[in-house]
Parts: sequence; C-alpha cells; structure tokens
Amino acid sequence: MNLEEKINGDIKTAMLAREQDKLEAIRAVKAAILLEKSKESGTGAIDEVAELKLLQKLVKQRKESAQVYLAGKREDLAKKELFEASIIEAYLPKQLSQDDVAAKIQQIIAQTGAASVKDMGKVMGLASKEFAGRADNKMISEIVKRLLGV
Repeated sequence: MNLEEKINGDIKTAMLAREQDKLEAIRAVKAAILLEKSKESGTGAIDEVAELKLLQKLVKQRKESAQVYLAGKREDLAKKELFEASIIEAYLPKQLSQDDVAAKIQQIIAQTGAASVKDMGKVMGLASKEFAGRADNKMISEIVKRLLGV
C-alpha cells in the first residue's frame, strides 16, 4: 500500500471516529501530496523519496511554527502544531539515532576520501541520499561538520 492509499484510508477512519484534529493533519498531508503530484513533470505521480522529503518538510514546518507560537506565548496554537507534527511523523519511517548516523557518515567519509570542509558537499550528497526520510538533514550536517573538524 502506497502512502496516498494509506492517507485516504486514515482520512476515512478519522472521519468515522470524529477525530477532527487528526483529520485536519491528515488532510494537510493529502493536499501537499496532490500539489506535489500536479507540479511534478506532468506524470501525476511522485516517487517514495519525494514523498519522504515532503513529509519531513511538513513536520519541520509544524515544529518551527510551534516554536514561534511558544515564543509568542500562544501555547494553544503550539500544542495544535505539535500534535499535527506527531500525526505526520507516523507516516515517516523510524528515525535513526545520532550514533547510527555518525557511524554511517564515517563510512561515507572513508569511502569518498573526504579530509576537510572542502569535501563536505560530496559527503552531504551521499549522506542525504542514504538517510532520505530516516534522519533530519540538519542533524546530518552537524555530524558531518563535527567529523570533518569544522
């Protein structure tokens, strides 16, 4: 079952259970997928990697919004954004720990022969593909910088 079918099934389930907040979060995911499909080179389909990146983007947006709301002392809105982020995260694969990511990045560094900050682009390119949907790019970047001695 692909992501879109799973989303449609979850929308029906949330509607029947009258879970309005959950339904709103799931519909936002569906809308984002439909937008992505309509702008993608006219094929009307997106691959799994693009779906994962889209989900990560949606989660990141929700978490950033929650931080802004907390800074503005709007806990009610922050709570809603964090709830939506948790619903969207359920569609992402299990996230890797920092230790797992660091170990794999060390292998990538050894594989590419990277030795300095100048080689960070090569390492990040391979690492981003390797961890697509399973690790945050910000965390990957921080680990690469640390391992390359920045």
